[in-house]
This record gives sequence, C-alpha cells and structure tokens, in this order.
Amino acid sequence: MKQIVVETKDLTKNYGDFIAVDKLNLKIEEGEIFGFLGPNGAGKTTTILMLLGLTEPTSGEAKVCGFSPSREPLKVKGIVGYLPERVGFYRDLTASQNLMYTADLNGLPKKETMKTISELLSSVGLSDVGEKPVGAFSQGMKQRLGIADMLIKKPKLVFLDEPTSGIDPNGITEILDLIVRMSKQKISVIFCSHQLNHVQKICTRVGILARGKFLAEGPIDQLGKQGKGQERYQIEVQIEKIDDEIIKLIKQIKNVNSVTVSSNSMLVSCDRDVRSQIAKVIVDSGRSLIGIKVEEMSLEKIYKKISRGE
Repeated sequence: MKQIVVETKDLTKNYGDFIAVDKLNLKIEEGEIFGFLGPNGAGKTTTILMLLGLTEPTSGEAKVCGFSPSREPLKVKGIVGYLPERVGFYRDLTASQNLMYTADLNGLPKKETMKTISELLSSVGLSDVGEKPVGAFSQGMKQRLGIADMLIKKPKLVFLDEPTSGIDPNGITEILDLIVRMSKQKISVIFCSHQLNHVQKICTRVGILARGKFLAEGPIDQLGKQGKGQERYQIEVQIEKIDDEIIKLIKQIKNVNSVTVSSNSMLVSCDRDVRSQIAKVIVDSGRSLIGIKVEEMSLEKIYKKISRGE
C-alpha cells in the first residue's frame, strides 16, 4: 500500500461565529496529484494554511508525513513546498542566485547545492537562462523557476496555487508536464486551480469544497455520481423518425436516466456508455440510425452540477 502523506480528521477552523473549514476529512497518498477545487471563500486557503502549520485548527487534527503541522511546524516546513499564484523572486539576482538563496535559508550544504541547482534548472527547462536576472523572465519562466525553488529541498509534498495562471498554451503544457514528472518521483501534489481542464488532464483525484465541506471527493470518473443526479454521459442520437414509441424503448434501457428531444435528435443522459444498446433498440424497431455520439461529462460540467446541488 502507498504511504499516506496527508491525513485530516474532522479538521475545523472557526473565525468567531464563521466556520471556514468544517470537519474536513482528507487522505492523500504518496505520488498522488490531488485537485483541490472550490469557489473563492470555500476554505481551500485556510485548509492549506493549517496543513503548512501557519494557522492553528480550532478542532480536529492533521498529519503531514506523520508530523503535526501545529505541534511540529518546522518539521513540516522542511518536507513541504509551496508555489503561490504569483511567485516572487529577487529581480536583480539570476535564477541560480535565487535558488542558492533559498538553499541557504534551508541550511543546505553549498557544494552539493550547486550541483542540485544545475540539475533543477535543466529539469525545468531553464539551463540557458540560469545566469540571467529573473527580472527579465516571463511569467511562465518564473513559474518554472518557482517549481525548481520548491524542489531544491527535495519535498515529499507540494502545494500549487494556480500554477498555470497567466501563461501561454506552450508554457501551460510545460508546467503540467513538470507536475506529472514530480508525481512520478513520488512527490505528492495538491493542485488548486480554477482551470478545470488542466485539473482533469493530470489529477488522479479531486475534492470539491464549498463552505468548508467536501461536496464531492474521489476519482474524476466517479464524481458525476456524487450529486443528486447520476448521469455521467450525454449521448446524442439522430434517427429518421422520433416518436413516443422509440423514446419509451430507449428509456427502458438499463442505466438510461432521461431522454430529451430536440428537432431530429435525442439527448440521452445515462451513467454508462450505452450506445450499442441504443443502436440495437433503434435497428430492431425498424428505424434508421443516422448518427450517435457520446460525450463523457467534463470536470467543468461535473463541478457546476455538484456546486448547484443537482
């Protein structure tokens, strides 16, 4: 079994009468990329601050790599990295000098660190600009340098806050690839982003937070079942003639939840891909099937659906 890197039990944070985080239970495994989602004010930042040991929980408990952030904050900080949405560096220092400054703050040996810096700059694609001032860097380059800055102390867990914000498409691909490479090195990642297509692309699990509680949590392909509705698939069916009889026959197919008619097509909502069953029913009824296509619910649709309480 994989090691549990983050575990919370009924983690709660109150600010007076306001409950920012409400009995949150979370487990994250070694090497996992966990998408931590929710609207502004949902409790994501407060949760991260508690896991980093920067604020005390009102009740409940948290463990990060076996350490308590509130009682052993220095041990937690030594094995955790954090990349804020807008990463800050000394503009007049080179990329290498900025990384060396971070290494010095963490008490890392200088001789070994110089080799590590060279390797990290190469791994994030900044070898050619390692000796250039960071003030001339693009936002994407700064984000990549921020990842190198996190990795210099060889963390077991990293928090990424909107790491693809304000970056061009090529830069986004590079950042996402770097995150995946981190997970393959057994580094656990908590990925906070409003770019749901990026989350869907790389995350192994997702938690949707609102008012300090998880509305849903689990693998993306199962999230669509955690709201009140059950459908995960939308299948568009085009046939020569639509009437009450064929609608009734399709509704009787197992796992079909609803059928909506629009012009010469039907939209079938279901929790499994039942295209073959639909096609058989249509052909057996003597009708001509013109077209059929399926779209698995995107994370964006799932997020909106769950957030609305559907």
